[in-house]
Amino acid sequence: MPVATGEHLYGMVIDVDKCTGCGACSVACMSENNIGTLPDETDKIRSITWLRVYQIDNGRPYPDTEVAFFPRPCMHCGGSWGGFFQQDADPEGHHTPCVSVCPATATDYDDETGIVSQIPTRCIGCRYCVAACPYHARYFNWYDVPWPGGLEQSLSPYVAPRMRGVVEKCTFCYHRYQQARDKEFAGGEFGEMDYQTACTEACPSGAITFGDLNNPEHQVSKLLRQRHKHAFRLLERLGTNPKVYYMTKREWVRKRADNYLPGEKIHRFAVGS
Repeated sequence: MPVATGEHLYGMVIDVDKCTGCGACSVACMSENNIGTLPDETDKIRSITWLRVYQIDNGRPYPDTEVAFFPRPCMHCGGSWGGFFQQDADPEGHHTPCVSVCPATATDYDDETGIVSQIPTRCIGCRYCVAACPYHARYFNWYDVPWPGGLEQSLSPYVAPRMRGVVEKCTFCYHRYQQARDKEFAGGEFGEMDYQTACTEACPSGAITFGDLNNPEHQVSKLLRQRHKHAFRLLERLGTNPKVYYMTKREWVRKRADNYLPGEKIHRFAVGS
């Protein structure tokens, strides 16, 4: 089992064949992390959705058309961590793209959890990270979000709303990890279900599984071991080593994910099958 430098290595498995594209994960993410609605939501270049659901098809005419949906949170790229199926980390592997270019250290790689953090109060709004992210998972906040009619009273007290002029992104609901650790420090137990992301809990079809890739007892690890032939990662050839895995039995979906490596004939994950 691969390990990072810390005790935990949190990741996600999304079953594309189960996803119905309902968008419940996106709504839950916005509610949990105090993501507001902008004055003009038709301007999708400036709208903010930490977890965006994409729709793809196989390019065939009806009745042979097939559709699949891709929920895309931040991939929390692993840097030198090679992936679930690698025996050892690659010391010469690529670092997390966004962390590499941030001049203000507003984003960093947490060695304890494997989560790529985002600290808005440090962000200077240069948007280097936005340009570096190959997954378009980072958003620049163009406006101070209005909260009309007292809606600010409904905000989560655990996540600070962001001001305009900064970049924001999915954090794997890191505040929930902190709450679970506080419970552990107080003498409680830190179990698998004590730290789950909002999107995982909200998914009605059970397409999203979240947990510690370093813990063989967690469901996310069991899924990858049991169904590794159906697992892949987005843009595998870039060497970003994301911790978000996708699963599907459909080969055309894996091809659309552009996850091949040079010389590979099978569109799968980085190493082995």
